[in-house]
Amino acid sequence: MIVVIKKNQNQKQVDNLTNWIKDLGLDVHISRGENSTIIGLVGDTSKVDIDLVRSLDIVESVTRVQEPYKNANRKFHPEDTIVDVAGHKFGGKHFQFIAGPCSVESEKQIIEVAEAVKKAGATLLRGGAFKPRTSPYSFQGLGLDGLKLLKKAKQETGMPIVTELMSERYLDDFEGVDVIQIGARNMQNFDLLKAVGRLKVPVLLKRGISATIEEWLMSAEYIMSEGNENVILCERGIRTFEPYTRNTLDLSAIPILKERTHLPVIVDPSHASGVARLVRPLSLASVGAGADGLIIEVHNDPTHALCDGAQSLKPEQFEEVVNSVRPLLPVVNKEMDV
Repeated sequence: MIVVIKKNQNQKQVDNLTNWIKDLGLDVHISRGENSTIIGLVGDTSKVDIDLVRSLDIVESVTRVQEPYKNANRKFHPEDTIVDVAGHKFGGKHFQFIAGPCSVESEKQIIEVAEAVKKAGATLLRGGAFKPRTSPYSFQGLGLDGLKLLKKAKQETGMPIVTELMSERYLDDFEGVDVIQIGARNMQNFDLLKAVGRLKVPVLLKRGISATIEEWLMSAEYIMSEGNENVILCERGIRTFEPYTRNTLDLSAIPILKERTHLPVIVDPSHASGVARLVRPLSLASVGAGADGLIIEVHNDPTHALCDGAQSLKPEQFEEVVNSVRPLLPVVNKEMDV
């Protein structure tokens, strides 16, 4: 349920209303915009006398929300949420590049790639310390050692870092990580979602390979319901019958999400295609569809990469993507960090 408050209302009256709603056992989400204040009611709203609320002098309108996701719903929060990662902002007019290798392999590799992508225009460094793989015999990442190397690259370059968390037991080790990634395989690991929801660290939530948009938003809701509203959604392709690409990039999800939610939306063209040569055209298409950023796999030696070399760009190829994207941003009312 959404209660829209009339302009220029006495704050005491608004507080009285929110306290009364809380006394009914409901959670309250307040969004203050330039033109209105919206009170979102989360919980069993059947106990709320909607006619009584409508009759209050300070209330402009009351609307019931049909969608099961509340905190992530744009109706609750009409203005875009801006997620700030060490001064780099996602959402609204802001556009960010996240880049780096699929997995951290060595100190030389991660620092060399970090320096290259930063020079090319990336503002955040990605790198996998823990790697969920389909086969138990594939390289699983360096684990905690890889996490240490990623933090060293952050120290050397000043770039905030993004890396995937696969288990609650590593939460303490992730101190110093700027964005916690929840991968496609864990999108519906609800205990893990709740755990990162109790943190204040921004969360990059990837779409599951067969998840609907509503299921994806409900996963974001799990995080936000625990108090963490710093969620960045990442479209990374879904599984279809098409064998020519690793996944199928759902470009239509971007404008739909922009209608349905206030959360920032970025795109991973590397996992969406699984083919390095497709990363540039998919990046351009994502910008045109309204994405707030791109997360791209970059490796200094893709041929010998221990993970996902076929979809990884060389640093000079990544720079070409950045230079191709940059002129499009003013067209979609976006701008990169200087």
